[in-house]
Amino acid sequence: MEEEILRRTWAEIDMDALSHNYRAAREKIGPGVKYLGVVKADAYGHGAVQVARKLQTLGCDYLAVSSLDEARELRRGGITMPVLILGHTPPEMTRQLIQYDLTQTVSALAKAEAYSKEAEAAGGTLRVHIKVDTGMSRLGFLVRGGHFADGVRAIDTACALPALDPEGIFTHFSSSDSDAPEDISYTMEQFSLFTAVLDALAARGRSFRLRHCANSGALARYPETYLDMVRPGIALYGLGDDAPALGLRPVMSLYSCVSTIKVFDADTPVSYGRLYRTPDRRRIGVLPIGYADGLFRSFSNRLRLWSPYGPAPILGRICMDMTMVDLSGLPDVRVGDALEVFGPHQSANALAAFADTIPYELVCAVSKRVPRLYMEQGKVTERSLRILGQAVS
Repeated sequence: MEEEILRRTWAEIDMDALSHNYRAAREKIGPGVKYLGVVKADAYGHGAVQVARKLQTLGCDYLAVSSLDEARELRRGGITMPVLILGHTPPEMTRQLIQYDLTQTVSALAKAEAYSKEAEAAGGTLRVHIKVDTGMSRLGFLVRGGHFADGVRAIDTACALPALDPEGIFTHFSSSDSDAPEDISYTMEQFSLFTAVLDALAARGRSFRLRHCANSGALARYPETYLDMVRPGIALYGLGDDAPALGLRPVMSLYSCVSTIKVFDADTPVSYGRLYRTPDRRRIGVLPIGYADGLFRSFSNRLRLWSPYGPAPILGRICMDMTMVDLSGLPDVRVGDALEVFGPHQSANALAAFADTIPYELVCAVSKRVPRLYMEQGKVTERSLRILGQAVS
């Protein structure tokens, strides 16, 4: 990739911060608990293959993705460690699940039966993790209230099917990142229900090698939920409200550079819809970043970006490919200078709060046309442009 492309808009991925976050969680959970790194959605925008490669080197035990396509990307990228698919895979793709040595989530008896039939036909064994719906009301065997007995019976039946290896069982907390009393109570209710399911299955002679339910919120708050394995998602990337308390460091920073500087007279309309008019003579910079790169249009006329000399307010509406900023009070900013969207001066957590959203959305929104620069010890070790579908150096 040429330097000119990199100097448009780019994300820096701090692999040292990723390693730090992994080790901090490892220290917290202790030696007897396994670590599953969630790398779905292209590792929350950070680059699934690169993140998975680092986790594999660090000794991570498991990875999780959302789909078969994401899992295949890891295998083709040289990742050999266990990979759990959290979402649905059509049963007719079971042969590929076995071929790529993947673990499939099973969330209902009918699905287990379909996977079993296809695995038998393929002449192999499919490793599965049972998903239990304890209150997320999404995927999983129903076990709440009057569904408990039937749910336990269905799980046991699913685990006994031929050509399936029921390695694990898990559930997902809906509110473990909240300190509100009602959310604490609900999380504990979910955990109690999950352990009750485990006990009921044990009474039937059914046990599992991996029991897991602790996501990032539970990692920070509920050590009793660690069981055999934890599943940090956003915490791995140093984001979320719990990151500072856990001593975690943000992994991604997003930058764009000044491509043009113009001086406009008073009462000059700027950008679509003339949302902003210059109140006086203004020095305005144009940045090659817009909502197609992941800079939300809702930040128009509100957000400040950070230059080496201070903040530069966004003026007018953010365009698909460009954004205008006020450089009137920043005479030292020149064409080619980098401005930070989020990073050391303005965290993704703070930006998410400003946008009334969550940091997950910000980092996942950084589009595939934004190059990722992978940094270790302050140096670029790899450049990846997702629009090309490959690393370029």
